[in-house]
Amino acid sequence: MEEELNSIVESAKRNVSAVNSRAGFEAFKAEISGPNGTLTRVMKGMGSVPKEDRPAFGKLINEAKTELQALYDNVLRSIEEAEIAERLGPSIDPSLPSYALGPGSLHPLTQIREEISRIFKQIGFTVAEGTEVETEYYCFDALNTPADHPARDLQDTFYFPDNASFGNVSKKEDERYLLRTHTSSVQIRTMLQDDPPIRIISPGRCFRRDTVDATHSANFHQVEGLYVDKNVTVRDLKAVLDYFFEQMLGKGTKTRFRPHFFPYTEPSFEVDFSSTHLAKLGSEWVEIAGCGMVEPAVFDSVGYDPEVYSGFAFGMGIERIAMIVYGIDDIRYFYQNDHRFLKQFA
Repeated sequence: MEEELNSIVESAKRNVSAVNSRAGFEAFKAEISGPNGTLTRVMKGMGSVPKEDRPAFGKLINEAKTELQALYDNVLRSIEEAEIAERLGPSIDPSLPSYALGPGSLHPLTQIREEISRIFKQIGFTVAEGTEVETEYYCFDALNTPADHPARDLQDTFYFPDNASFGNVSKKEDERYLLRTHTSSVQIRTMLQDDPPIRIISPGRCFRRDTVDATHSANFHQVEGLYVDKNVTVRDLKAVLDYFFEQMLGKGTKTRFRPHFFPYTEPSFEVDFSSTHLAKLGSEWVEIAGCGMVEPAVFDSVGYDPEVYSGFAFGMGIERIAMIVYGIDDIRYFYQNDHRFLKQFA
């Protein structure tokens, strides 16, 4: 029987070169492995083999089946390649890009981020970026956020396991790693590295344990700003934001401050805007940002003298601005990669 198996495999190798179509391949395979094929007939003879010889015979059959299967795979691959070449024809270069796709474009969130950066650069701000994986110190402690603040709870912030390690982010022994909840951590890193005056914006991706709906996402983009120098006042803060929102949302846009609380600014404000030329937004004034004068405790944590320096900080969501500018009513559209949606901003 071993000689018979070898004969079947050798015969298949000799005859496979004549197989050049799917129909021919099926017929070739049926002659060997089909219900009445040569290999099948040998396998059916297993019952007549003595019991003690069956393991060795089974091993020979498996080796023959493996060789034949490799033969089948190779010839089928050759047939498929020939079919593709025939459909393409001799005048088509398959390595060329498809003519139907057209040029790409920037994502609408990228367009808004670049426009925000352009406007602030016009008034002396530079763009600073930082890591998305942070420690509790940079994200909370240095920003005067108390240990019992709700933002530090597990249900609000994505923490890494205690044994997590990131070589590019140093931390104290008792600190935890987390995905940053805001880009304020970039402000702390910048102040620890540089002396005043400082004038930066820090756009980037942030993460919070939000339930996804039309206006919330666990992954979102934020831009924060920081200006530190001598004699900086609320008047400077209002002037900067007035300029930015009129440039971003159009001539005639107005802003107003409402008292609020943030642990890292004092006094703190919510920022509303009003713009008659934009689409209906549900009310005359719409909330768009948060801001305030930098809390002296934050200056203490980075080694600045709050008796000498003052400053302001602000923050806003890039998705929020994009939804207002483009008239989009659902934040989820930005992340669905729907070409019908994205091509509107090309």
